[in-house]
Amino acid sequence: MPVKILGISAFYHDSAAALTVDGEMVFGVQEERLTRRKQDASFPVNAVRACLRHGGGSPLSVDDLDAVVFYEKPLLKFERLMETHYAFAPRGLAQFLSAVPVWVKEKLMLKKAIREGLREAAGPYDAAKLKLLFPEHHLSHAASAFYPSPFGEAAIVTIDGVGEWSTGAIAHGDGAGIKMLREQDFPHSVGLLYSAFTYYTGFKVNSGEYKLMGLAPYGDPSSARVKKFRDIIRDRLVAVNDDGSIRLNQDYFDYAAGLRMTDDDKWRELFGVPRRGEETEVTQEYCDMALAIQDVTEEICLKLALEAKRLTGSRNLCLAGGVALNCVANGKLRREGIFDGLWIQPAAGDAGGALGAALAAHHVYFGRPRRADGENDGMRGSYMGPEYSDAEAEVMAAGCGAVFEKLPDDKLFPAVAALLAEGKVVGWHQGREEWGPRALGNRSILGDARSPEMQKKLNLKIKYRESFRPFAPSVLAEDAAEYFEKGYASPYMLLIDYVAQARRRPLPDGYHSMPLKEKLYHLRSDMPAITHLDYSARVQTVHKGTNPRYHRLISEFKALTGCGLVVNTSFNVRGEPIVCTPEDSYRCFMSTEMDYLVIGNLLFDKSRQPGDAAQWRKEYAPD
Repeated sequence: MPVKILGISAFYHDSAAALTVDGEMVFGVQEERLTRRKQDASFPVNAVRACLRHGGGSPLSVDDLDAVVFYEKPLLKFERLMETHYAFAPRGLAQFLSAVPVWVKEKLMLKKAIREGLREAAGPYDAAKLKLLFPEHHLSHAASAFYPSPFGEAAIVTIDGVGEWSTGAIAHGDGAGIKMLREQDFPHSVGLLYSAFTYYTGFKVNSGEYKLMGLAPYGDPSSARVKKFRDIIRDRLVAVNDDGSIRLNQDYFDYAAGLRMTDDDKWRELFGVPRRGEETEVTQEYCDMALAIQDVTEEICLKLALEAKRLTGSRNLCLAGGVALNCVANGKLRREGIFDGLWIQPAAGDAGGALGAALAAHHVYFGRPRRADGENDGMRGSYMGPEYSDAEAEVMAAGCGAVFEKLPDDKLFPAVAALLAEGKVVGWHQGREEWGPRALGNRSILGDARSPEMQKKLNLKIKYRESFRPFAPSVLAEDAAEYFEKGYASPYMLLIDYVAQARRRPLPDGYHSMPLKEKLYHLRSDMPAITHLDYSARVQTVHKGTNPRYHRLISEFKALTGCGLVVNTSFNVRGEPIVCTPEDSYRCFMSTEMDYLVIGNLLFDKSRQPGDAAQWRKEYAPD
C-alpha cells in the first residue's frame, strides 16, 4: 500500500498543507491562497481540505493517512521562548505577557488543535488511529531541500529567522538519510539580521525582505556611504566567523525581548538616518543601506557554503529557509562555482516546511527508500496547487455577467502573443497553481519586456506598488544563453543572472548620484522592463516538459517578434495573495488596468466587460 502523509505548517506565517504519496509531492497549497488573507497563519483548514480532496488522484479521508506531520516541535519552541525571556529579564515583559497566553491556549495544546482542525477540514475520523509526528523545524527545511532535489547526495544549508532554537543549519543528505552537522542558535540569526534592516528601511518583516533585496541595486557601490554602512554592520552589529557562524550584538536589537526588530534610537545614532516610515519617500540613504546589508548577507552565505563543502565534501548543494529566497545571494553562490550542482526548494520559507515535514516522516520515520536520477527534480515545475476547468471558469463568468471568447489552442496562443506584442498587459491563469511565492506562468501577469513603459505601467497601474520594484523575465530555456551571461537553468525564479553584454545600454554619467525617481526608467538594455539597475534579472527559464502551454505562448511571441522572453509578475495586487480561483483572477483583472485576461481557453477583453473598474478597485483592491 502506498504511504500517504499530510504535512502541515501553521501558527507563525505562511500556513500551508502538502500531501505526499510514496515520497512524491502530489498536492500543496498555502492557506492564504484560499482564504485571501495575506500570510494567513491560522490552522490551514482549507489547504488540508484541498489536499484530501485531490488525494493524489482520488479523494482521501483522514483515516486513509499514514501520518499527519507538523513542521516543528512546539514544546522545544516554548522552551526557547521561556529561556529567552528569563535571559533578557526584566526587558521584554510586554512581549512575554502578550506571547504566553497565546502559547498556553494554542501551541501547548497543539495536538488538540491539529485534531480539531482536521475534523473541521474533513469531518469525523478515528482519532485513536491518527499518527501525529513533530520533526524539528530545520530538519523539515532540510528535507524540503534535499529529498525533492535531483541529487543522490548533497550538502544542505538552511537559513531563516528562527525555528525552535536553531536559526540555520548545515546538514548532509545521502540516499534516504539526512545528518544534521551544525546549527546556529537563537538569538544569532542571518534571517533576523536581514529582517531588522527590512524593518528599519520601512518595509514589513516577513513579507518585505524581497523589497529590500530589490532596493539594493539602487545603492551606489562606489560610494563612501555604502562602505561606511558595511563597516558599521560588520564592526558593531554582527561578527562573522570564517565558518559562516555569526554573533549579533543584542545591544542594538529588540526582537529577543521586545516587540520591535531594532533599538531605533541606537540605530539612528549608529547610521545617522532615522527609521523610514512605511509610505515615505525612499531616499538614497536607504538604497545604500539596502546594498550594504545585501553585501554582508551574501558574504555570510558564501562562508556557510564553503563550510558545508568542507564538512561534507559534496559536489552538490541544496538550500531552503526564508533566506534561500534571496535570489541575488543564490546567484552569487552559483557563479562562485563552489558546488557543481545547486538546487533550491521553490517554497523555501515556512510554507515549504509542510512538504519537508511530510518527506522527513516518509524517509526518516517510516524508513522508505528514495529515488533520485541526478537530472530531474521531484517538484515537476512546482505546479502543485488547485486547478480549475474551463467549465468552472464559464460558471464564474455567467455569475459576474462577464463577456469572453472561447478559443481553441491554435487561435488562442497566436492571439495572446499578438496582444503582448502590441504592448497589452495580460492576466494569464492556467492549470495548477504554483507551490511557493513565485508565479511561474500559471498565475502570472505578462507583458512585453522590450517596452520602455512596461515597468512603470505594471508597478503603478496594475500592481499598485513601489515604483522601484523590478520584474522578472520568463525566457525559453533553450534561449536563455542568448539573453543572459550564464544562461543557467532557473525554472523556479530563484537565481539572478545578468543581461548579456551585447544587449546592455550604457548608463549616463552621474547615474548613481541621481535621485531614485530619476534612475528608475533609464533604459539599461533592449529589454528595459526586466533589466535592473545593475543589469541583473531574476530569471525564470521555461521548459517545455514542465509547462508546455506557457512555453508555447512564449514561442508564439518569439515567432511574431523575434524575442524569446516576456515579463512575468505574480497575478495579484499589492497587499493580496496571488490569485487562485477563476473568481480571484477576474476580480483582480477588473480592479486593475490590465487589458486582457486568459483563463484556460477563455479570453476576456477589458473593454467588453460590464461594470466600472474604479468601483471594482474601491470594493476589492487591498489597502
